[in-house]
Amino acid sequence: MNAYPHPLLAREGWPFIIISGALAAVLTYACGWGWAAPVWVFFVFCVQFFRDPPREIPQVEKAVLSPADGRIVAIEPVRDPWLERDALKVSVFMNVFNVHSNRSPVDGEIKGVWYHPGKFVNADLAKASTENERNALHIRTGNHDVTCVQVAGLVARRILCYVKAGDALSRGQRYGFIRFGSRVDVYLPTDSRVKVTIGEKVSATTTILAELP
Repeated sequence: MNAYPHPLLAREGWPFIIISGALAAVLTYACGWGWAAPVWVFFVFCVQFFRDPPREIPQVEKAVLSPADGRIVAIEPVRDPWLERDALKVSVFMNVFNVHSNRSPVDGEIKGVWYHPGKFVNADLAKASTENERNALHIRTGNHDVTCVQVAGLVARRILCYVKAGDALSRGQRYGFIRFGSRVDVYLPTDSRVKVTIGEKVSATTTILAELP
């Protein structure tokens, strides 16, 4: 897994971008703009969807950074299903126009990785956290545990995670990608201080979701 700097277009999107761009060019040459226009639209969509800009990393002690671009859809006390503990859950919903690479919310060591198959209901719904396909990381940071869960969405069909138990992560480090609409749930200690509100738009790495106790 490579840290920044990395290509501004995510490597996960290169096949989509190259194939759609080549097909659009061939159709334009052979059949004209009328036939090629829908393919050009898909090419432009792929370029914007797979963009992956570098981000400035806040150097704030105990900060928990947003692992994804999107909108806050949940801030609630829950039971962390992965670590079997009471926790505070903060959820970020990503639509198809958001950057979809996922970054680590904290510095720490990965103590566990769990993949769970599931459904593909709208990731904006609360039940997506427990019913959809998902991949969870248990990250130990200092004396605290943070669970970061990639959740597939209505059109998302591929969760990509490039880390394993025992790996070290730095805050803001890229560790995965979800294709075509999804969410990320972050489970924190119950006494964490939340810094965002429901409906707020957040940016991966640059937005501070909360501060650990």
